[in-house]
Amino acid sequence: MQKRRIFVIAAVALIVIGALVWWRYSQWPRVAAVAAARGTAVEIVYATGGVEPVRWAKVASVIRDRIVEICDCEGDRVAKGDVLARLDDREVQAQMKELRAREAFLKSELERVSQLITRGSATTQAYERAGMDLQQVQGLIAVQTERINDYTIVSPIDGIVLRRDGEIGEIAEAGQILFRVGVPTPLQVVAEVNEEDIPRVAFGQVVLFRTDAFPDRRLEGKISEITPMGDVTAKTFRIKAALPSDTPLKPGMSVEANVVTREKPNALLVPTDAVQDSAVFVVDGVHARKRAVTVGIRGTRAVEVIDGLKEGERVVSPAPAGIKDGARLRVTEP
Repeated sequence: MQKRRIFVIAAVALIVIGALVWWRYSQWPRVAAVAAARGTAVEIVYATGGVEPVRWAKVASVIRDRIVEICDCEGDRVAKGDVLARLDDREVQAQMKELRAREAFLKSELERVSQLITRGSATTQAYERAGMDLQQVQGLIAVQTERINDYTIVSPIDGIVLRRDGEIGEIAEAGQILFRVGVPTPLQVVAEVNEEDIPRVAFGQVVLFRTDAFPDRRLEGKISEITPMGDVTAKTFRIKAALPSDTPLKPGMSVEANVVTREKPNALLVPTDAVQDSAVFVVDGVHARKRAVTVGIRGTRAVEVIDGLKEGERVVSPAPAGIKDGARLRVTEP
């Protein structure tokens, strides 16, 4: 009986000790450990932009009026000068008829005065006045002709109608883009780069693109143009990156652009979130040992370590906030 009681007490003591050990262990922060490995260190400049044809034009209305005719031509080829849409021009046409009637009257009046002059019944001043009146009306006709032309919207270039915005019966506002006409290839990406990053961007640099439409495909281009003047308000500079002929990207797609400004092969890399104030936490058993490192190229996902770390050593990634040198850890593989 005595032995049985001792056994029970010992079992309970072991359970309590185990629970205490488990409780103490569970209080240690759980972290992932990543081994430092060799790879290519890449320094990039981030930008956002959209895909556009190299040669294209936005076709907008210059006046405000109702659409009475519009082509069903998305995807169709058009030539320069082809009619894309017409606006309601009844009022301006009526004004033109009035001007034409006045022109006809003034022409006959000028002819009548000319005949009177030959008979000595009119003065040269009357003839000049009739001529000036006719010229004034003819000037108004020229202006009215230009106004009427604005009611017919035509293609400014040869190309394909990439997009149409507008329907019969809608009111076209002045400046409203109704069509986008262009040549589908070649394509380019037009992006905005922060002004503090633009000194690192140069012609010919490789640009890597990411879009949700092609999440697992490598998409790239090359810098073909850098605008000489930035946007003071947005504090950005516009860049253009030429795309290869076989790119799957389509006009109008939005992309994230990463301009590769520097590359270094066979560099020792650790995740970016493992580095805090030029230091990493190296995993030493169940402890974290803080170690100062010298870093080189900083990328979005990885940082080059020049000194202070060896290949294969595991570092805490990401390093938890408030972690201290010697802290106990529960290490899991990423």
